Amino acid sequence: MSEASQTGFFISFEGSEGCGKSTQIRHLIESLRDAGHEPLLVREPGGTPIGEHIRHLLQHSPDNGAMTPEAELLLFAASRAQLVREKILPALAAARIVISDRFLDSTTVYQGVARKIPAATVESINRFAAGSRRPDVTFLLDLDCTEGFARLRERAHPDDKRDRMEEEPLAFYEAVRHGYLAAAQAHPDRIRVLDAAKPQAEIARAIRAELQKRSHVLFQGIRL
Repeated sequence: MSEASQTGFFISFEGSEGCGKSTQIRHLIESLRDAGHEPLLVREPGGTPIGEHIRHLLQHSPDNGAMTPEAELLLFAASRAQLVREKILPALAAARIVISDRFLDSTTVYQGVARKIPAATVESINRFAAGSRRPDVTFLLDLDCTEGFARLRERAHPDDKRDRMEEEPLAFYEAVRHGYLAAAQAHPDRIRVLDAAKPQAEIARAIRAELQKRSHVLFQGIRL
């Protein structure tokens, strides 16, 4: 399948833990469905049977405590390689809207900046895993790390699965946040930074307005 044949629209959401990605993705999907679209929602890691096994190993497995940064990077890349080829590229070729809860920016920031793996290594592996296709727009929900931690504690439930990626210290997430903002500066045409401390409805309107600005024909039916 030629990447030049893709005619869909690719949206990704990024941000540190507690930023409200899931909420905004849900709002956007509801708006798109109201406008007659049926978007494909995928998540990273995961989104395919193979990817979901990798997700469990990365986040929930009791055996992941000794995982090295290099192994973590390659597992995320493996999940992404499968997701891109099994789900994302076919959907885009069929002119669908694809929404991804995280994509390669997460690897650039979490494994590159926060885990301190050299940027050139991360970029090379990202390029191999994802190919040349990048999101048409990435919404970065930026939130103070202390507030993000407070949100995580508020939503925590005793029956929740352990998540290794949420066990890092505050300094790790400070590095993640700075990494995301640096990525936004490096890719201003693709990454739109949104203040995740604002009311949910205000953020959702900003997302819909940005989509209309980028493709009025495709998104003209979504209400602002």
